[in-house]
Amino acid sequence: MARQRIHNRRAGRGSVGGGTSWISYSDMMAALLLIFVLILTYSLSHYFSMLESKDLLLRQTMHELGHTTQDLELKTRELNQKNRELDLKDQELQQTIIILDEKDRLLSDQETRLNALQITLDNKDRELSALQTNLEIAQARLDEQQKALADQATRIDALIGIRKTMITDLSATLAQAGLDANVDENGNIVLNSSVLFESGKATIRPEGKEFLNRFIPVYLSVLLRDEYSDYLGEIIIEGHTDSVGTYESNLKLSQDRALQVALYCLDLPTLSPQQKQKLQQIMTAKGRSESDLIIVNGVEDPDASRRVEFKFSLKDAQMIEEMNQILTQQNLGD
Repeated sequence: MARQRIHNRRAGRGSVGGGTSWISYSDMMAALLLIFVLILTYSLSHYFSMLESKDLLLRQTMHELGHTTQDLELKTRELNQKNRELDLKDQELQQTIIILDEKDRLLSDQETRLNALQITLDNKDRELSALQTNLEIAQARLDEQQKALADQATRIDALIGIRKTMITDLSATLAQAGLDANVDENGNIVLNSSVLFESGKATIRPEGKEFLNRFIPVYLSVLLRDEYSDYLGEIIIEGHTDSVGTYESNLKLSQDRALQVALYCLDLPTLSPQQKQKLQQIMTAKGRSESDLIIVNGVEDPDASRRVEFKFSLKDAQMIEEMNQILTQQNLGD
């Protein structure tokens, strides 16, 4: 249509002589307008095309954004779930930390107690070391004591052997001399008091002096031998009474009788000065009163109770007795 109008206008210009310039201008304007319209149309078409593209792109973007939003929501939910799980883990961690703190406290207490026990153990170890040292010292002392005990036992055996030898020699010598005097297992000799003294008196009878004149030299000839001089400790003369009378009167009587026999021994002319000097050193007179009565079948024997006993002891006799007790206890312990 537009082209037709332009064509008509051109034809009119050819028929009308003076309007050629106007028609050219109009055609030019129409052409420009047409070009403008075409450009505008193209621009609008291009714009709308671009707009449609932008819209499509926007819709795609919105669609993608929707998906992204869904993904984001999903991620958010997952994140929230993870956060809740992390919160639970954090709570568990806090609980674990509390438990660990408690265990650490218990461990610290255990360590404190262990240190205390270690200190106690160290103290016990030092005490044990001290006890070990004391034990070693005690063992050394025990070894020394056992050695001393062995030496003493050897000495005891020697002394016992000497005593037995002295008792044997004494019995044999008295028998050879024809003296009626029995020597018991301890070496004691009992003389009947009636032979030496009248009843209730402390003066030696003539018959008693005669017996003592025979008995004492023989008795001393054995005990005062040189081979026994290093062992003989004491010669004891004991006086004994029966139970008739008071203890005090019997004590005086027994003491007086023992003393008279001892003095008679010292006055014997058959003794050498050396023997008398030895007797003065080792002889003892004792009165026992009625403290050692002779009982036969549960009844006192007065004649046997009234007596004078000659006894001897060896040096270290007390030690021998104590050692015998120790050895007896050891044998019982073994």
